Amino acid sequence: MDSQELLTYLDNYLQIDSIKDYGPQGLQVEASNNNVQRIALAVDSAPMTIEAAASWPADMLLVHHGILWRSVERLSGPLGQRVRLLLKNNIHLYAAHLALDAHPEVGNNVVLAGMLGADVQDWWCDVMGTKIGVIGSLDTTVEKLVANVEAVLHSQVRALQHGPPRVHRLAIVSGFGADRVAEAEAMGADTLLTGETSHANYWAAADYGLNVIFAGHYATETVGVQALGRHLAQNFDLKVRFFDFPTKM
Repeated sequence: MDSQELLTYLDNYLQIDSIKDYGPQGLQVEASNNNVQRIALAVDSAPMTIEAAASWPADMLLVHHGILWRSVERLSGPLGQRVRLLLKNNIHLYAAHLALDAHPEVGNNVVLAGMLGADVQDWWCDVMGTKIGVIGSLDTTVEKLVANVEAVLHSQVRALQHGPPRVHRLAIVSGFGADRVAEAEAMGADTLLTGETSHANYWAAADYGLNVIFAGHYATETVGVQALGRHLAQNFDLKVRFFDFPTKM
């Protein structure tokens, strides 16, 4: 597939230009290859991820966490190493951060809701002007929900059970959402599913009477890139492969 045609499709489908982010999203490193046939998928653009994509070999690496997080950065140190690896192996790097969290079809949070059997009712968790999280309805126990999360994400979770024993309104925000407990409670949620936590946010669950399930930053953000990969493979003559490098965080 022509690389420019693919980039235009991805930018439009993900609304890259209309969603503000911490750094430039979309194409972050352009290779000389104009024909993309194989797309490697990953959460992070670490050196080992790039090397794995190159050994496949991939024409493009599509990630959730790219390499550019500010408006201007020096191509030296760890950042320079990543760029050199990409160019050496002629791999385009495409990143979709908040745009992938927020996408209504292949976004991390809407996909997580579907995997857990939650019917999305609302969007919440505004980040830089975009609501990236979802609120879903379901009827289950906290214990069953925890077991389901562990099963679908292949991740050991930590649960703070300060809310009701049955879950009816689940707030989901992938990655880091530990500081959104009060907002989730204000939205009528009885349970919050997110990625990572910290000591500073531990007591919020008790203060607001909420069940909070921490499933890992990495684990909760593996689902969006895979869903996007399936979408591309179904709509274009492309091969996709997810490269899993769990951080246990």
